[in-house]
Amino acid sequence: MQKTENKSNDAVEQMFKAGVQYGYSKTRRHPSLSPYIYATKNKTDIINLEKTSILLHNACEFVKGLGAQGKVVLFVGTKPEAKVVIKAVAESIGMPYVTTRWIGGTLSNFTEIKKRITELETYRKDSLEGGLDKYTKKERVVLAKKMEKLSKYYSGLIGLKKTPDALFVIDAKAEHIAVTEALKGDVAVVSLVNSDSNIKGINYPIVGNDSGIPSIKFFTESIAKAYKESQHTVPDKTS
Repeated sequence: MQKTENKSNDAVEQMFKAGVQYGYSKTRRHPSLSPYIYATKNKTDIINLEKTSILLHNACEFVKGLGAQGKVVLFVGTKPEAKVVIKAVAESIGMPYVTTRWIGGTLSNFTEIKKRITELETYRKDSLEGGLDKYTKKERVVLAKKMEKLSKYYSGLIGLKKTPDALFVIDAKAEHIAVTEALKGDVAVVSLVNSDSNIKGINYPIVGNDSGIPSIKFFTESIAKAYKESQHTVPDKTS
């Protein structure tokens, strides 16, 4: 019991240092978040880190289960503050990611999305193996421009052969299209949400600052660590 309490206290301390406690102004608060607000200071909501610690623990336990089974978690964060962290952390555990813009239909119409991913994969393979030699110089220029656009939106999804088993999202409100697609398709959602978000329907909400880079980094790395620690073997992200 003492060990669990110490672990919880350590997590709260780390969150405090990362500025996780800072919510938005009280006027922006969504009613569903009221139970997670500790106080309001200078009209700004202060998040209850004790409660966030419990939410994080629950989310990590869920993710550990996914890691143990070699399931696929798609990391999503297109806010400027989240892009670099999401890409780096997802790549470190071999998971797919979206950091540029969520393309509508990524989950609900994955068959079409998969065609574009395959097209990009084939182009990259041909580039390395000389498969582009069959095209004229003009054709290669046109193809390169097309692939540059595909790469912008789909490079993080390379290797994804089926819809992911779960999403880890930074700011469910900002990524509402992704979250809606996931929930409609029975894909579990783990999301860092601030005081302005509606957490109804989100499987594993984690209430905290979703705009500060240190806070985003803390939660993203915590989720990745939980996933990696539970793996008996390191699965390919396409499995």
